[in-house]
Amino acid sequence: LQSRAVHRCIYSIFPHVLSPQVLLDDMGNKCLYEFPVNRWFAIDEDDGKIQRDILVGGSEPTGIMYNIQVVTGNVRGAGTNSKIHILMHGSKGLKNSGKIFLEGGRFERGLTDIFIVEIAALLSPLSRVTIGHDNEGVSAGWYCEKVVVFCPFTGFEQTFPCSKWLDEDEGDGLIERELYEMVSLRQKRQKKHPWSLWIWTSDLPGAGTDAAVYFQVYGEKGKSDEMRLDNKTDNFEQGQVDKFIVELPDLGKLTKFRIWHEKRSPFAGWHLSKVSLMKTLTKEKFTFPCERWLDSNEDDNELVRELPSTGELIYRVTVCTGNVSGSGTDATVFLNLIGDLGDTGERTLINCKNNVNKFEKGSMDEFIIEAVSIGILQRVRIGHNGRGGGCGWYLDKVLVRDEGQAESQAVDFPCRRWLDRNEDDGQIVRELVPFSDGQRLYNVSYHISVKTGNISGASSNSRVFVKLYGEKADTGKMMLVVSDNNLSNYFEVGRVDVFTVETLDIGQINRMLIGHTNEGMNAGWFLDSVQIMVPVHGYQYMFPSHRWLSKDEADGKTEVEIYPSEILDIEQLINYEITVVTGDVSFAGTNANVFIQIYGEKGKTDVITLASRSNNFERGSTEIFKIESRDVGKIFKVRIGHDGAGMGSGWFLEKVDVKHLIMGMVTKVKKKEEKKKKKKKKKDEKESHSNIFSPRFLEIEEEEETEEVMQEIVLTYSFPCSRWLARGEEDRELVVELLPEDAEDLEENVYEVCVFTGNMQGSGTDANVYINIYGENGDTGERYLQTSGNLNKFEAGQEDVFNITAIELGLLRKLRIRHDNTSSYPSWYLDRVEIVDTKDDTTYYFPCNRWLAVDEDDGQIARELVPVDEAFMKREEDEEGTGAATLGLEQKAMSTTFTLKIKTGEKKHAGTDANVFAILYGAKDDTGAME
Repeated sequence: LQSRAVHRCIYSIFPHVLSPQVLLDDMGNKCLYEFPVNRWFAIDEDDGKIQRDILVGGSEPTGIMYNIQVVTGNVRGAGTNSKIHILMHGSKGLKNSGKIFLEGGRFERGLTDIFIVEIAALLSPLSRVTIGHDNEGVSAGWYCEKVVVFCPFTGFEQTFPCSKWLDEDEGDGLIERELYEMVSLRQKRQKKHPWSLWIWTSDLPGAGTDAAVYFQVYGEKGKSDEMRLDNKTDNFEQGQVDKFIVELPDLGKLTKFRIWHEKRSPFAGWHLSKVSLMKTLTKEKFTFPCERWLDSNEDDNELVRELPSTGELIYRVTVCTGNVSGSGTDATVFLNLIGDLGDTGERTLINCKNNVNKFEKGSMDEFIIEAVSIGILQRVRIGHNGRGGGCGWYLDKVLVRDEGQAESQAVDFPCRRWLDRNEDDGQIVRELVPFSDGQRLYNVSYHISVKTGNISGASSNSRVFVKLYGEKADTGKMMLVVSDNNLSNYFEVGRVDVFTVETLDIGQINRMLIGHTNEGMNAGWFLDSVQIMVPVHGYQYMFPSHRWLSKDEADGKTEVEIYPSEILDIEQLINYEITVVTGDVSFAGTNANVFIQIYGEKGKTDVITLASRSNNFERGSTEIFKIESRDVGKIFKVRIGHDGAGMGSGWFLEKVDVKHLIMGMVTKVKKKEEKKKKKKKKKDEKESHSNIFSPRFLEIEEEEETEEVMQEIVLTYSFPCSRWLARGEEDRELVVELLPEDAEDLEENVYEVCVFTGNMQGSGTDANVYINIYGENGDTGERYLQTSGNLNKFEAGQEDVFNITAIELGLLRKLRIRHDNTSSYPSWYLDRVEIVDTKDDTTYYFPCNRWLAVDEDDGQIARELVPVDEAFMKREEDEEGTGAATLGLEQKAMSTTFTLKIKTGEKKHAGTDANVFAILYGAKDDTGAME
């Protein structure tokens, strides 16, 4: 200190001392240094710290935050009861943090302890860290696995491996070590800057609140996350100023500040005077006056305030509940308006302007939303909390307009869907887009698999939420309330829960926020990892976590921001919207399982089951399904049918529409403004008087011009049907192939399938037989060979003839035939199959001469057969005994053999007695179901 002026001090003190300032008298240089503090040094007050960096003369905090993770090794006796300290060294080794004691850590075997440290020096990226302990207490020795340090200000996360004992009785006996970074593990994350936040509570009677307070900041470059103002001091008391250090990304010039609280008690009401934000490094300051109540019993009864730096707008929102049975709800409904300049945040719809009972069947409820202008309105996110009996809700639409605009100017956001865990897709939150064709095509599905850790106490009863951040936007917080795998209790030890959420396209994901609401018993949760699949983008993201989200564990956080460790390429799919119209005739509906397959110039989709939690395919109903599947190009046919399950399975199908998005040129009208010249003033007084009403100023004349722009458009294929799919109606078929109504190239065809059973003993079968015929224009799909001219089908030495109606296949290439191995006598010796194309009177020959039986030949119950010419069939008859060998060689040359090994897990009850099948998918085709 003799050669340099004092610029900061590290100040540690006994707990529960509130220190106004520290004075340091340099008697040799006759200088007095003042270090203002005015903060608690206490684990259970303020931010819980008992050590602080204080700048000389600093009236405001200027600390840089560091997130430090200390991993104790998973070896016997690794934990310690000693006090652990760390010292961080700057990149050039000239600056360091001083010794920091990591208070509140457990340092037990196999655990990660997390600490938030605030110091006045910017040291990141670090050159090294020093870590050690005081060697006090029983079992003082400690095995440190590694230290991970993340500095939000620079965005660097650095890993410092150790994997050594800090123990006088182990190894080299050291209890303090210098650790160096493994540079290959360095990660670059989003930068965040420290800001000082002051909250002024008004000096009015009852102005204070005990509720949890949240805020969100918007700027010209984006917005912050929703953040809770949470420290251990009794905040927001009447006439009080509360100070916080918060970390915000680079938002540019701040435009608005949103603040709200949770109403958890009758005394939650709060009168907020103003808010100030100061960037601690540049001293740039923003003030947001309020002077209003956030109280459900005061002012306008709102709990949310948007404090603008620009003008405010009032939005009038009309929520229209559907007119179907049970459509109303008593749940708490919330809404978020999203525009190109920001959003309003989630607003609870409490104060209805025209109805006492909100969201009743067929009602139109109006609400006022005060917010800073969000620009051009693009989306509405609306949902409810899913609480209360009969909380399911059928939402018809939402209308939004600026206050003062005519109702005809309102933007229409149609929904016409359930928000109900037991209806439709089970979701209780939806994102709506303005009225257009193919409403469901514009949202992207994110399939989120959440793995809970396999350690004691890892499960949670709390509600979990996620927020995804992409290169284009973020999703906002989304509750994970309805799983795809329909497990009863979510987030149990060692289990994976799968959820699908639909929202706007945020581009490639770069990070995510995941956490829980900390409600209920055993709220603490150990999150192992998260996997996100986005088929429309063709990506799969892996997010490791392996940490506690618990008030009582690690750093006490219940939410965490995590980054992908790996991004994998998967098959890219596209969205299809399928509309199915059931006819309005008696008994037209079905309870059977309905499926569809789409064929196009680039291939075909999988067989897709059309199902939801609702009771689908009722008489006169229209169902809309959104599916993700491969892009098959221009569609030339669909196959749709059902499995005939249940009573009254017959179904009258009216029509099917298939829609998807393509890029196309669209003609748009643009307006051109032209100025007219002033009319010259006439000299003649009389003439001038007569032209007193003629234009004297510049006039604007609008002329329409058109321009071609490239954008997404909806392509629709309509497939009329108007027929029964029922065993007791028409041709008794349960499957039909449909052509688009404007099809010209292809027509429907009838294929006569002649099946010849072998003539040896026991060659017949009583099992159900299925066939799929493949041609150059696709295939027929698997068809049940139901009705032949014989009462008993597939008897020894018998020919059975079946008619299959399908869109013409062109030249036939192969067929696949199998049985389901049911009945007492399933084994079957198939001699051959002959198929007659009735359109061009061509016969195809498919010899087999093999068993389809689990106890004969190679044990297979399915065969793929290739066509041979008629001469081969005659030669086989003439040269008895040699034809089968020749056929086997020919078929082998045209086929591929796959060896499939399946490993059953070692868990209890892992095995199954069910019939297991597999389908292999290739670039050209698939194998079909192989049992």
